[in-house]
Amino acid sequence: MLAYTIRRLAGSIPTILVLIVASFFLMRLAPGGPFTSERPLPPEVLANIEARYGLDQPLWKQLWDYLLNIILRFDFGPSLVFKDRDVSDIISQGLPITLTYGLLTFVVATVVGVSLGVYAAMHHNTWVDYLAVSLGIFAQSLPNFIMGPVLILIFTLWLGWLPGGGWNGGQWPYLIMPVIALSTSYIGSITRITRSAMLEVLNSNYVRTARAKGLSERSIIWRHTLKPTLLPVVSYLGPVFVYVVTGSVFVDIYFSTGGLGQYFVSAALTRDYSVLLGITILYGVLTVIVNLLTDLAYAWLDPKIRL
Repeated sequence: MLAYTIRRLAGSIPTILVLIVASFFLMRLAPGGPFTSERPLPPEVLANIEARYGLDQPLWKQLWDYLLNIILRFDFGPSLVFKDRDVSDIISQGLPITLTYGLLTFVVATVVGVSLGVYAAMHHNTWVDYLAVSLGIFAQSLPNFIMGPVLILIFTLWLGWLPGGGWNGGQWPYLIMPVIALSTSYIGSITRITRSAMLEVLNSNYVRTARAKGLSERSIIWRHTLKPTLLPVVSYLGPVFVYVVTGSVFVDIYFSTGGLGQYFVSAALTRDYSVLLGITILYGVLTVIVNLLTDLAYAWLDPKIRL
């Protein structure tokens, strides 16, 4: 297991480096810049500003300095739009908010999706199975950028039960709608995958043997079928966590939570290279880490993977 972990870690480093280099050049190739506007700045003023932030250097020199700052000091540089603010400060302010409801969304989607899938498989071709599958399909058909405004319309404007936005220290009334808006998009897929895997395992030979020996249905589910059922589910849950964090862009906009999504959209519109690149790298590193953890969990569930 240790050798497998080291191999996966060694493969993650060049992946992150390629991500940084590709993102750096793609952002510079985009038209416009952080200091372009409807009213152009005088050439002398523009030259001084670009010299202040090192934008007058060749691209290879800017990339080299940027990589050194990240590797040696974990410094993403100053924001080009938000005055007197570093990218690290912006990330440290928005990341805890995004991770808070992102983790809650991941837990809710996993628990509800796996429970519905297992329960539907145990009651195959009954009204319980049809109801669970229908609920999953209905939840999956409403993406978060549609679910968000619908929830605000119902629970804030019509019923007045929940606040329509804000964060307020992460109090639970401010978390309910963002978590629902994010989780519903993935509950359906997790339910469907879990149900299919559980049905396949329930029809296997060793499960029939366990039933022939007189084992209880509860013992068969918990001791013999749940672990192999989770193999395809775990492989899907890794990308789900990344999608939950990156999908928070819409949630941050609709619910004004103050997470990274708002800064990401604002940086894209204003060509704030530092903020945009810093958040992109953060999302990329999260993707690599989560995929690594998913592979390790998969190897633990199925020892053949380690070979």
